[in-house]
Amino acid sequence: MIRSTHLSLLVTENPQSMAQAAAELIAEQCAQAISKRGIFNLAVSGGKTPLELFRLLSSHEWAGRIDWEHTALYWVDEHNVAPDNPKSNYSRTRNELLSHVPITRYYRIKGEEDPIKAAEDYERLLKEHFSLAPGEAPRFDCIILGVAADGRTGSIFPGYNAASEDERLVVDQYIMSLKSSRITMTFRVINNARCCVFLASGKEKHPILSTALNLMAEPTLPAQMVRPHKGRLCWIIDEAAYKGEE
Repeated sequence: MIRSTHLSLLVTENPQSMAQAAAELIAEQCAQAISKRGIFNLAVSGGKTPLELFRLLSSHEWAGRIDWEHTALYWVDEHNVAPDNPKSNYSRTRNELLSHVPITRYYRIKGEEDPIKAAEDYERLLKEHFSLAPGEAPRFDCIILGVAADGRTGSIFPGYNAASEDERLVVDQYIMSLKSSRITMTFRVINNARCCVFLASGKEKHPILSTALNLMAEPTLPAQMVRPHKGRLCWIIDEAAYKGEE
């Protein structure tokens, strides 16, 4: 199998300009997807980094730039909490984006359920929505990711089984250090995307970037393992993350 990952790196001045660049890329991917397939399948991650992007996409300036009527939104990962919990990735997205744009097709991971069941149910949903045959993985048009200082992305943590899972599309994972469970898409899904976009801001992200951006090295951290088989990999970072200083 021929696999080709096209990596691009864009360094912006601050989190606001980073959000602007990401929004432009999403708009481009959205237009292409709807033109070719009639729908834009987008998956987003949790954390604080994408919130600036969500606020921009829901602003008056961007009101007509994304065709929300033909967009289907999914989540890469979720905490094992209720949808109104402040830690919920869905809750943050709802507050900053969903409540302000005319989107009707969005499919949250039910973090309030038993995490094993929640993972199984979300995998079943993906199989149904993407009409997958046995052994197939969904092909998202765009997946928005973040990276933590320990190299995790989504809720795929270093040293846990989710990083090496090669059959399941969605798994649950109990994180000992956090004493909590997470539900996350696996690399079978992430690396089948047409475009994966990493967002990273702040000087604390600088140490991990040299490792995460090295596609020539054997991957040891989850962020390094994001290598779309036949897709685009784009890192959008701010100056603080690039230089390691304010």
